[in-house]
Amino acid sequence: MQNLKQLFPANTNQSSPQAISLLSGELALFRRPKSSKWQCRFKLPNGQWHSASTNTEDFELAQTQAIAIYETVKVKVGAGLAVVTKTFKQIALDELANMAQALHNKLGKRIYRDYAFAINKYLIPFFGQYEIGQITNELLGDFESWRISEMGKTPMASTKRNHASAYIRVINLARDCGYIGLNQAIPLLDGKGKKSQPRPAFTAEEIKELLSYTETWQKSSYTARTALMRTLCAYYIEFLVNTGIRHGTEALPLRWKHLQWHWIGEKKYLRIWVSGKTGPRYLIARTAVVKVLERVMKWQKLSYSGLDAVIEAKLDAVIFRLPTGEQISNMENIFRNLMVRSNMRVDGGGQNRTLYSLRHTYATFALARGVDIHTLARQMGTSVGMIERHYSKLTPMMNAEKLA
Repeated sequence: MQNLKQLFPANTNQSSPQAISLLSGELALFRRPKSSKWQCRFKLPNGQWHSASTNTEDFELAQTQAIAIYETVKVKVGAGLAVVTKTFKQIALDELANMAQALHNKLGKRIYRDYAFAINKYLIPFFGQYEIGQITNELLGDFESWRISEMGKTPMASTKRNHASAYIRVINLARDCGYIGLNQAIPLLDGKGKKSQPRPAFTAEEIKELLSYTETWQKSSYTARTALMRTLCAYYIEFLVNTGIRHGTEALPLRWKHLQWHWIGEKKYLRIWVSGKTGPRYLIARTAVVKVLERVMKWQKLSYSGLDAVIEAKLDAVIFRLPTGEQISNMENIFRNLMVRSNMRVDGGGQNRTLYSLRHTYATFALARGVDIHTLARQMGTSVGMIERHYSKLTPMMNAEKLA
């Protein structure tokens, strides 16, 4: 909506053909520069200005149209209906921009990124074409079914809460902007669901046994390419369990140039630049990662003397790829084969292990070493609250000797 100065220039008065007062000054008729059609403008009860086109160049007809528009809006306002409507997508895009601006100004919350993901991935694709006032309980039920089919599973409580909160932000913005009537009830998404469970981890003994088994697993490959993919998966496993990085979205895109040395006095530590779900961050890898990466370099036949040389060269090449240069997109399937072949697919609680289990394993090991949850949260690119929800039960048992 244009501001008052744009619509009514400073030198405009009642006698000017650009702004003509109607209904004792409650309604104004005017023409914008470079437009021959008449517009009308008046103030709503909430103090906001409302403008609309009469869609005519004829002055007499424009007056009639303007009064009709004014009276129609008065009826809508009196009935508690929205004067102007927009689609869910239009309002959602505005809310995405608001959250992005808040994050840019360092006023936003980390959870905004999760809300943005929910809006883009689920809410806009389903509700986008509807006006807010058209959303019914039946439509929300259809969304629940559609979301399950899209996700391939019933969402956990934490996911449903995030989606419901993101949905409410869009609804609240619509209400604030007058796209929903003041007394108009809009049904809300259900934020309840099955309580999430921590993903199964490996014990230190199981990790040792697993890495030992990978050599046998590689040798049992049916083709040379399968052997290469299994070798890469073995390196990938060692890397994940020693960094806590998210597999796929954070680990697979990593390039050699993202590695740096972090010096504290005369000691150096491997620092990795990661950009993923919660934004960019640095993490410190465990010392074992250095030898893993040097083995990867030798396997890929990189022409560098060691990791120092690669870091200095800022090599712009993907780390986790085959010696041929091919990247692997089905690492989860390869890992699943390893789990089945090694008889480690299911943990003691009956849950299936996935590549994400290595991230959970990293967190468990870090807490056992005494890493505090605030440091661990920053390292893993997650919130302290998330660490507390999933791992706080473990810390008393890990510190039993100190607590007893």
